[in-house]
Amino acid sequence: MAAGSKKVIIAALIGNSLISVTKFVAAAMTGSSAMFSEGIHSVVDTGNQGLLLYGLKAAKKPADQRFPFGHGKEIYFWSFIVAILIFAVGAGISIYEGVHHILHPADISNPTINYIVLGLAIIFESGALYIAVQEFNKARGNIPTLKAVLEETGCAQYLA
Repeated sequence: MAAGSKKVIIAALIGNSLISVTKFVAAAMTGSSAMFSEGIHSVVDTGNQGLLLYGLKAAKKPADQRFPFGHGKEIYFWSFIVAILIFAVGAGISIYEGVHHILHPADISNPTINYIVLGLAIIFESGALYIAVQEFNKARGNIPTLKAVLEETGCAQYLA
Protein backbone atom coordinates (compact mmCIF):
# COMPACT_ATOMS: atom_id res chain seq x y z
CA MET A 1 0.00 0.00 0.00
CA ALA A 2 1.07 3.55 -0.57
CA ALA A 3 2.72 5.62 2.14
CA GLY A 4 -0.29 7.95 1.85
CA SER A 5 -2.56 5.18 3.16
CA LYS A 6 -0.38 4.82 6.24
CA LYS A 7 -0.45 8.58 6.76
CA VAL A 8 -4.25 8.61 6.57
CA ILE A 9 -4.54 5.72 9.04
CA ILE A 10 -2.19 7.46 11.48
CA ALA A 11 -4.21 10.68 11.18
CA ALA A 12 -7.41 8.73 11.91
CA LEU A 13 -5.71 6.99 14.84
CA ILE A 14 -4.68 10.31 16.37
CA GLY A 15 -8.12 11.82 15.75
CA ASN A 16 -9.97 8.87 17.29
CA SER A 17 -7.60 8.83 20.27
CA LEU A 18 -8.35 12.48 20.97
CA ILE A 19 -12.07 11.89 20.53
CA SER A 20 -12.07 8.91 22.92
CA VAL A 21 -10.25 10.90 25.61
CA THR A 22 -12.72 13.77 25.16
CA LYS A 23 -15.71 11.42 25.45
CA PHE A 24 -14.37 9.68 28.55
CA VAL A 25 -13.71 13.02 30.26
CA ALA A 26 -17.26 14.11 29.41
CA ALA A 27 -18.66 10.78 30.66
CA ALA A 28 -16.78 11.20 33.94
CA MET A 29 -18.06 14.76 34.33
CA THR A 30 -21.69 13.99 33.48
CA GLY A 31 -22.12 10.34 34.44
CA SER A 32 -23.63 9.74 31.01
CA SER A 33 -23.68 6.07 30.02
CA ALA A 34 -24.28 7.10 26.41
CA MET A 35 -21.11 9.20 26.43
CA PHE A 36 -19.21 6.32 28.07
CA SER A 37 -20.50 4.00 25.34
CA GLU A 38 -19.37 6.50 22.73
CA GLY A 39 -15.95 6.62 24.38
CA ILE A 40 -15.70 2.83 24.09
CA HIS A 41 -16.73 3.10 20.44
CA SER A 42 -13.92 5.58 19.82
CA VAL A 43 -11.42 3.29 21.59
CA VAL A 44 -12.53 0.47 19.29
CA ASP A 45 -12.01 2.78 16.30
CA THR A 46 -8.54 3.64 17.58
CA GLY A 47 -7.73 -0.06 17.98
CA ASN A 48 -8.99 -0.64 14.46
CA GLN A 49 -6.48 1.82 13.07
CA GLY A 50 -3.78 0.04 15.07
CA LEU A 51 -4.78 -3.28 13.52
CA LEU A 52 -4.79 -1.76 10.04
CA LEU A 53 -1.27 -0.41 10.61
CA TYR A 54 -0.21 -3.87 11.77
CA GLY A 55 -1.81 -5.36 8.65
CA LEU A 56 0.11 -2.94 6.43
CA LYS A 57 3.36 -3.94 8.12
CA ALA A 58 2.58 -7.67 7.98
CA ALA A 59 1.63 -7.45 4.30
CA LYS A 60 5.14 -6.20 3.45
CA LYS A 61 6.83 -9.37 4.72
CA PRO A 62 8.61 -11.21 1.92
CA ALA A 63 7.61 -14.63 0.65
CA ASP A 64 8.87 -17.58 2.64
CA GLN A 65 8.50 -21.35 2.57
CA ARG A 66 5.13 -21.26 4.34
CA PHE A 67 3.80 -18.34 2.24
CA PRO A 68 5.42 -18.70 -1.20
CA PHE A 69 3.30 -15.86 -2.65
CA GLY A 70 4.10 -13.50 0.20
CA HIS A 71 1.97 -11.91 2.88
CA GLY A 72 0.30 -9.22 0.76
CA LYS A 73 -3.22 -10.46 1.46
CA GLU A 74 -2.77 -10.07 5.20
CA ILE A 75 -4.11 -6.53 5.00
CA TYR A 76 -7.47 -8.02 3.97
CA PHE A 77 -7.48 -10.35 6.98
CA TRP A 78 -6.82 -7.50 9.39
CA SER A 79 -9.44 -5.35 7.66
CA PHE A 80 -11.91 -8.20 8.25
CA ILE A 81 -10.95 -8.34 11.93
CA VAL A 82 -11.50 -4.58 12.13
CA ALA A 83 -15.02 -4.98 10.69
CA ILE A 84 -15.82 -7.68 13.24
CA LEU A 85 -14.58 -5.50 16.08
CA ILE A 86 -16.59 -2.51 14.97
CA PHE A 87 -19.81 -4.50 15.00
CA ALA A 88 -19.21 -6.97 17.81
CA VAL A 89 -17.39 -4.94 20.45
CA GLY A 90 -19.05 -1.62 19.62
CA ALA A 91 -22.52 -3.15 19.56
CA GLY A 92 -21.89 -5.28 22.66
CA ILE A 93 -20.76 -2.35 24.78
CA SER A 94 -23.57 -0.16 23.49
CA ILE A 95 -26.19 -2.81 24.29
CA TYR A 96 -24.73 -3.31 27.76
CA GLU A 97 -24.69 0.43 28.47
CA GLY A 98 -28.21 0.83 27.06
CA VAL A 99 -29.63 -1.91 29.29
CA HIS A 100 -27.73 -0.51 32.27
CA HIS A 101 -29.16 2.95 31.62
CA ILE A 102 -32.71 1.60 31.24
CA LEU A 103 -32.40 -0.23 34.55
CA HIS A 104 -30.75 2.75 36.30
CA PRO A 105 -31.91 5.93 34.54
CA ALA A 106 -30.23 9.24 35.26
CA ASP A 107 -31.05 12.79 34.28
CA ILE A 108 -28.76 14.70 31.95
CA SER A 109 -26.81 16.95 34.26
CA ASN A 110 -25.26 19.32 31.72
CA PRO A 111 -26.01 18.96 28.00
CA THR A 112 -23.53 21.74 27.19
CA ILE A 113 -20.69 19.29 27.74
CA ASN A 114 -22.18 17.01 25.07
CA TYR A 115 -22.15 19.90 22.61
CA ILE A 116 -18.53 20.65 23.46
CA VAL A 117 -17.64 17.00 22.83
CA LEU A 118 -19.49 17.11 19.52
CA GLY A 119 -17.64 20.28 18.51
CA LEU A 120 -14.25 18.81 19.43
CA ALA A 121 -15.06 15.58 17.60
CA ILE A 122 -15.91 17.61 14.48
CA ILE A 123 -12.56 19.39 14.72
CA PHE A 124 -10.57 16.16 15.24
CA GLU A 125 -12.41 14.27 12.49
CA SER A 126 -12.08 17.24 10.12
CA GLY A 127 -8.31 17.13 10.58
CA ALA A 128 -8.22 13.44 9.68
CA LEU A 129 -10.56 14.05 6.73
CA TYR A 130 -8.37 16.90 5.48
CA ILE A 131 -5.33 14.61 5.42
CA ALA A 132 -7.33 11.83 3.72
CA VAL A 133 -8.60 14.20 1.01
CA GLN A 134 -5.07 15.54 0.42
CA GLU A 135 -3.72 12.01 -0.03
CA PHE A 136 -6.65 11.04 -2.26
CA ASN A 137 -6.07 14.09 -4.46
CA LYS A 138 -2.35 13.24 -4.77
CA ALA A 139 -3.19 9.68 -5.78
CA ARG A 140 -5.89 10.56 -8.31
CA GLY A 141 -3.82 13.21 -10.11
CA ASN A 142 -5.83 14.82 -12.93
CA ILE A 143 -8.57 12.16 -12.97
CA PRO A 144 -11.99 13.59 -12.01
CA THR A 145 -12.99 12.74 -8.45
CA LEU A 146 -16.03 10.58 -9.27
CA LYS A 147 -14.11 8.63 -11.88
CA ALA A 148 -11.22 8.02 -9.47
CA VAL A 149 -13.57 6.77 -6.75
CA LEU A 150 -15.44 4.48 -9.13
CA GLU A 151 -12.21 3.09 -10.58
CA GLU A 152 -10.73 2.49 -7.13
CA THR A 153 -13.87 0.67 -5.94
CA GLY A 154 -14.17 -1.41 -9.09
CA CYS A 155 -17.33 0.34 -10.24
CA ALA A 156 -15.91 2.08 -13.33
CA GLN A 157 -18.49 0.35 -15.55
CA TYR A 158 -21.13 2.69 -14.06
CA LEU A 159 -19.50 5.69 -15.74
CA ALA A 160 -20.81 4.71 -19.18
